[in-house]
Amino acid sequence: MSGPHQQPKVSEREAREVAEAAREQEWQKPSFAKELFLGRFRLDLIHPHPLPGPEDTQRGEEFLAKLRDFCETKIDGALIEREARIPDAVVDGLKEIGAFGMKIDTRYGGLGLTQVYYNKALALVGSVNPAVGALLSAHQSIGVPQPLKLFGTQEQKDAFLPRLARTDVSAFLLTEPDVGSDPARLATTAVPDGDDYVIDGVKLWTTNGVVADLLVVMARVPRSEGHRGGITAFVVEAASEGVTVENRNAFMGLRGLENGVTRFHRVRVPAANRIGPEGAGLKIALTTLNTGRLSLPAACAGAGKWCLKIAREWSAVREQWGKPVAEHEAVGAKISFIAATTFALEALVDLSSQMADEDRNDIRIEAALAKLYGSEAAWLMADELVQIRGGRGYETAESLAARGERPVPAEQLLRDLRINRIFEGSTEIMHLMIAREAVDAHLSVAGDLIDPDKSLGDKAKAGAHATAFYARWLPRLAAGRGQVPGAYGDFHPSGHPDLARHLRYVERTSRRLARSTFYAMSRWQGRMETKQGFLGRIVDIGAELFAMSAACVRAELLRSRGENGRAAYELADAFCRQSRLRAEELFGRLWANTDDLDRRVVKGVLAGRYTWLEEGILDPTGEGPWIADATPGPTNRPNVHRPIR
Repeated sequence: MSGPHQQPKVSEREAREVAEAAREQEWQKPSFAKELFLGRFRLDLIHPHPLPGPEDTQRGEEFLAKLRDFCETKIDGALIEREARIPDAVVDGLKEIGAFGMKIDTRYGGLGLTQVYYNKALALVGSVNPAVGALLSAHQSIGVPQPLKLFGTQEQKDAFLPRLARTDVSAFLLTEPDVGSDPARLATTAVPDGDDYVIDGVKLWTTNGVVADLLVVMARVPRSEGHRGGITAFVVEAASEGVTVENRNAFMGLRGLENGVTRFHRVRVPAANRIGPEGAGLKIALTTLNTGRLSLPAACAGAGKWCLKIAREWSAVREQWGKPVAEHEAVGAKISFIAATTFALEALVDLSSQMADEDRNDIRIEAALAKLYGSEAAWLMADELVQIRGGRGYETAESLAARGERPVPAEQLLRDLRINRIFEGSTEIMHLMIAREAVDAHLSVAGDLIDPDKSLGDKAKAGAHATAFYARWLPRLAAGRGQVPGAYGDFHPSGHPDLARHLRYVERTSRRLARSTFYAMSRWQGRMETKQGFLGRIVDIGAELFAMSAACVRAELLRSRGENGRAAYELADAFCRQSRLRAEELFGRLWANTDDLDRRVVKGVLAGRYTWLEEGILDPTGEGPWIADATPGPTNRPNVHRPIR
C-alpha cells in the first residue's frame, strides 16, 4: 500500500453545513415533542393512545407466538456468549420463520409487521441474547430493507426485497476508521465510470458485515460534469470482486455480533444500485434512522423487564439481618426505580412506535428521545441489578452454574447494554441533534440575526420577522392549563393515584423549558451551539417530560381496557414523582454548573499542565497508531467474510 491516506480537510463550518443539509428542513406534520420544547403541551396528539388495527394485531401476535417458541427451543444464549458466535442453524431458523422480513411488505415475501410488533419481537429475542436482537435489528432497521422501502425504485425493491425477506443478511456501512459522527470527512469514494461507480475505501464497525450478503454503502461521489456529487448511498453485493472483510471485531459485550472492517478496492457497482440521487446519502441515512432508532429502546425496555424479574425473584429469597433484602429501603429504592422506569420506557417506545405506524405525526424527535432515554435508563437499571445481586451480580453465569447456583447473567447484561449509549448516535450526539430540532423554530425566525455572514439588510429583515413571532409566542408562555386546578381530570379516576397533577406539571414545565431556551438564545446568540452542557440538560428535561406524558397516557389506556389499570397508575405515579425530581435537578444545573470551569481544566489537561497527576502507574497499552491507516488500495489480509447459506 501507499503512504498514509489523507482525510478530506473539512472546517467546522463546512462540517456543520453538511450536517444541516442532511436534515429534514420542513415540518409537514405535527410533532408532540417539538411542541413540548416550544412550551405547548399538545396532549391531543397522544391521547387517546393510538392503537394498531385488528389485522395488524392478529398478524403480530401470531408471529410473536412463533418467535417465542423458537427462542425457547432453538436459541441457547449461554452458548452464544461462550463461543462468541450465533450458530448458523439459529440464523437459518430465523430466516425460515420470517424474522429477517418482519418489516418487509408481504408482497415481497415479508411479514409486513407494524413498528409496534417489530419492536416487541426485538425485545423478545434480545432477552434471550442481545446479539441475536442486534443481528435482526441491524438487518432491518438500518440495513438495506429500510432505505429501499423509503427511497428505492420499484426495480430495486423487486430485485432485493424478496432476497432480504428470506435468504440474505444486510448491513449498513457509514463509519470509517477516522470518521464517526462527522460524515463531512467521509473518505470512501464512488467514482462514476460509464454505467458503473467504482468504490474505494475502508469501513469500520460494520454490524452484520462479516456475514452480510448485501450492503448499504455510503460513499462520496466527486463532483464532475453530469454528476452533482456528494455523499451517496449504494446497494453493494458483499461477494463483489474487491470487497474484503479484513477483521471480525471483538467487543466488551454483544460477543455474538458479526461486526467487522470492510475494504473496498476498485469495486464496480452498477448505477442501477444507487439509492436516490447523488448527494442524498446522508439524508437517506438520517431518515432511515428516524424510525430505525426505535428498535434500540425496544431492546432496552425488554432488558428492563428482565432486570425487574430477577430483582423481584432474588430480593424475595435473599435475606439479610432477619428479612428479605427487598424490605431494606436502600435495596427497595432500586427495585422501585427499575419497576417504574421499565413501565415508562415501554410506554415511550410503544407510543412512539404506534405514532410511526399511523404516520400522522413527525416523530423524528420522539424516536431520538426514545433512543436517548432508553439507552441511558437501561444502563442504570442493569447497574442497579448488579448492585442488588452483590458479588453474584459481578460473577459470570457460567461461574455461578459451576458452583451450583442459578446462572443469572447480570454482568453480561451490563456489558451488552453499554454499547447502546454509543450505537446509532452517542448520547452526546443525540443531545446535539435533538437540541438542533428543538430550537428549529427559533432558528427559522431568528437564525439570520445571529449568523455572522449575513448582511445588515438580511439581519434587519430577520429582526422584523423575529419580533412578530416572539410577540405572539412569548405571552403564551405565561399561563396555561397546568395552573388550573382540576385540569386533565380524566387522569384521576376514583380509587386511583392522581396522574392529572403530573400532566399539569408537564404543561407548566414545558413552558418553563421554552422560556429557559429563549433566555439562553437571547444571552448567547451565535455562541449557543457551543453551550453543549446547557443544551444537553434542556434535552434531558424534555425527555423526562415526554416520558412522563407517555407513562400517564399508557396507564389510562390500560385502565380503560381493564388491563391492570390500578397497578399501571401506581407505576406511572411512581415514575412521574421520580422523574420530576430529576427534571428539577436539571433545571437547577442549567445556570448553576461547572461548565466554564470544566473548559479551563480541559485546556490545562491538553496543555500538559497536570501530567504530574499521571505519575505512579504503568500503562499496559501496546504500541500502534491511535487510528488505523485507511489508505485505499488492495488488501493484504485474508477475507474473513462468512456468508450464511
